[in-house]
Amino acid sequence: MRHIIVIIVVVLGFQTASAQLFSKEKIRNLENFDQKRLTWGYYLGFNSYDYKFDYDEVTEDIITETTAGFNVGLVGDVRLNDYFNLRLEPGIVFATRNLTFPNPSLMTEAEMNREVTSTYIHVPLLVKFSTKRNNNWKPFVVAGASWSSNLSSNSDNPDDNSAGQFRQTANVFNYELGIGIDLYLFYFKFSPSIRGVFAMGDELVRDADPNSPWTGNITSMQSRGVFINFTFQ
Repeated sequence: MRHIIVIIVVVLGFQTASAQLFSKEKIRNLENFDQKRLTWGYYLGFNSYDYKFDYDEVTEDIITETTAGFNVGLVGDVRLNDYFNLRLEPGIVFATRNLTFPNPSLMTEAEMNREVTSTYIHVPLLVKFSTKRNNNWKPFVVAGASWSSNLSSNSDNPDDNSAGQFRQTANVFNYELGIGIDLYLFYFKFSPSIRGVFAMGDELVRDADPNSPWTGNITSMQSRGVFINFTFQ
């Protein structure tokens, strides 16, 4: 269902814009929009999160099954010059990952599998570099850093995997890289983009047992995510 919604949004957006964005017509929508010092907007989007694991000893990888998640947030954009903007994009991210642990001491599915549901307060600070505007469209790249607060971390829970509780740290720092395109429509600017989000620190809260079959062999666990956002300004 979510994939169908994405397709509908993209198709309708491009059908509305196609006559003026990519034709030879030189009618410029929102001609002075980019001259504003400060602009606001919001975004909706989808994500896919997984984990990157490093191990103390060579072993069979922990399997991460990803599912589509949802993003929503606000955009504050400060114009620095004709090509660079500074952006703050606070939002909420919902993500789910299913982990399968291959340790031979784990006998049942309940022991081997963990569903990790995360709700992040996600706050990126980004630099946006844009090319020169061409008629009613303009490509861009973004890069920067972000802080995420995982409201579902269970980091303070005294129970661990031996009681069925998989725990993560509450705070995560990331770096982000992405590309997109600004489409200048008649009433607003529409900006689809795709972005990679990469955690910079270990997020795993280890079990009390140092030889735990779930966490004992893990050196680090870091989130990696792909965001597809649709921004309206």
